[in-house]
Amino acid sequence: MKREKNISRRVALNLWLPIIVVVFILVAALGVIEVNPGLGYAILIGDVIYLIVAILCYEYTEKMINKEFLAAGFEQSQIQKQVFKELPIPYVLTNQDGIIIWYNEQFAEIVGQKITKKGITQIFPGLYKKVFPQNGQMKEYCITHEEHKYRVECRNMVFKNLEQSEGEIQEEKEIQGDILQVFYFFDETQLLGYKEESRKKSLVAGLIYIDNYEEVLENMEEVRQSLLLALVERKIMKYMQGLDAIIKGFEKDKFLFVFEEEKLEALMESKFSILDEVRLINIGNELSMTLSIGVGMNGGSYTENYESARVAMDLALGRGGDQAVVRDGDTISYYGGKTQKVEKSTRVKARVKAHALREIMLTHDKIFVMGHKNPDADCVGAAIGIYRLSKTLNKNTYIVMDKDCPAIEPIVEGIYRERADEEEDIFVTNEEAMLLKDKSAMLIVVDVNVPAMTECPELLKSISTIVVLDHHRQSNETIRNAVVSYVEPYASSTCEMVAEILQYIVDKPKLKNIEADAMYSGILVDTDNFVIKAGVRTFEAAAYLRRAGADVTRVRKMFREDIEHCRMRTAIINQAEVYMDEFAISTFDGEGVSGATVVGAKAANALLNIQGIRGSFVLTALQDCVYISARSIDELNVQVIMEKFGGGGHLTMAAAQLRDISLGEAKQQLKDVLQKMHEEGDI
Repeated sequence: MKREKNISRRVALNLWLPIIVVVFILVAALGVIEVNPGLGYAILIGDVIYLIVAILCYEYTEKMINKEFLAAGFEQSQIQKQVFKELPIPYVLTNQDGIIIWYNEQFAEIVGQKITKKGITQIFPGLYKKVFPQNGQMKEYCITHEEHKYRVECRNMVFKNLEQSEGEIQEEKEIQGDILQVFYFFDETQLLGYKEESRKKSLVAGLIYIDNYEEVLENMEEVRQSLLLALVERKIMKYMQGLDAIIKGFEKDKFLFVFEEEKLEALMESKFSILDEVRLINIGNELSMTLSIGVGMNGGSYTENYESARVAMDLALGRGGDQAVVRDGDTISYYGGKTQKVEKSTRVKARVKAHALREIMLTHDKIFVMGHKNPDADCVGAAIGIYRLSKTLNKNTYIVMDKDCPAIEPIVEGIYRERADEEEDIFVTNEEAMLLKDKSAMLIVVDVNVPAMTECPELLKSISTIVVLDHHRQSNETIRNAVVSYVEPYASSTCEMVAEILQYIVDKPKLKNIEADAMYSGILVDTDNFVIKAGVRTFEAAAYLRRAGADVTRVRKMFREDIEHCRMRTAIINQAEVYMDEFAISTFDGEGVSGATVVGAKAANALLNIQGIRGSFVLTALQDCVYISARSIDELNVQVIMEKFGGGGHLTMAAAQLRDISLGEAKQQLKDVLQKMHEEGDI
């Protein structure tokens, strides 16, 4: 329509020339009539005839041009329609509401139904009106339809009003027209299939370590040692051959294997059953052999996969061994970890770490010691032990800790009583620590290995030299830039580890009585009076502290409960619910109660005395947060349960924190997790 008008205007211009000629002749004829009337009238008649002929020619020319234009336009329209119709890419046009206006043959083939005036969201539920592009944008979607996978490009297009002339310029907000959505469908089923096949055939690197090689063999007859090792190695080789893996032993207790990624799915579904198969091998050995497995995948290269496997193995060993860890990029999965870590009889590692720690401390002028938020007896005891070591080396030392925490109040009061004549305060706040730090400072982190759980994460980021001493099983988040990392999950407490370190220092620091009491209380609390995780080295550390001046009676008096806490603990036990015949669950509103989490933890310990109970859980509500204290004896790994809630700890002692949730909701979540893990065989 618009183009036709433009052509008509151009054709009309061709009429102006004859009109100008006619007017000129008319004027001339009028002038001639006055001189020669006969000639003037003849000219006038000729002028009229010329005008009539010009008009007739204009009308004929306009009709012919319009006719040819219409024919050409129709032909072009048919060609375009045919091209779009036979376009090999499925193509559909909808209005802004998603109602289909037009589509080509390829789109009709993949849909296979009458679709005019239907909504595209009815055909492809994965396409929502809310996610359609706006203002001329383009978006991509991935959808599945009848076992085919499509990449869909959607373009938002605005068709301007056809009556608007091409030369007109309007403000964007004044432009009027129809808004349409154009969808292009690209079938990527085959391509994705090839990618998936390539992924399945990609190689995965893995490591297998025998956790307790020396500990198992040292108590066996020499004849049986070879037999046991042969059985374990045969079991590992046979298992890996079933996965079409290439496996090679590179040390007496270490193996490297490589297999296709598609085999890993079966391995993960079986939850690495090789762990249980090796553990059950018994030919008279007192201890069962356990394995640790680290697997790395999707690293981009074989070298990166191997490095991922090494990191996964470090995590498995740091969590106590007897488990498999799969590292897929930044995603980490855990399997196994059902047995208690065997205590190492050798102290070589403790001696090496003690020497390294002393050398690093000698090169720094300021030393900060930091534990975790809401410190407990083990945290403050270990910090005080390191403080005494640092002061023996004549270093400026500060403990970054909340000294007003109810759990450590008896220890702090005892320290201040013994240091009444000293002006220096060994405890500093986070703000004071940030002001005191300088380039000569180093940081020793005790009883925690998760950056977010430290007392002052900002201090952790601002000091380059960091040492970590911890006994908790490692999680995904760890302090990775430590120059010395001494993490031993077999240890009962960090105080036990620090006590061993102090014994290997050349110039042994002389502990004050209250300092020895503090470290002894840390061991006492974490072992529940030498009941949980108390090994030979635990008692040796306790004996060292006793010789250093720790008094059992004094420590016992230090941690006596008041009558109200006893009543609260009894009330928690009374209202406990036995879930699934093997889990004791109780709740406690700790608002306004001093040391509420400690009361909950003690109640969780007491619930384990109920016959038939494998694990106990006490949920304490305090300041918009629910604290879960989880305990078990030896049959249940409560650490893996608490990891489901973002927490962690030990196999028999763990905890977690849930924020912005009620006690009832937290209890139900715990029940759901226990039910699911029990059904899946994880607990």
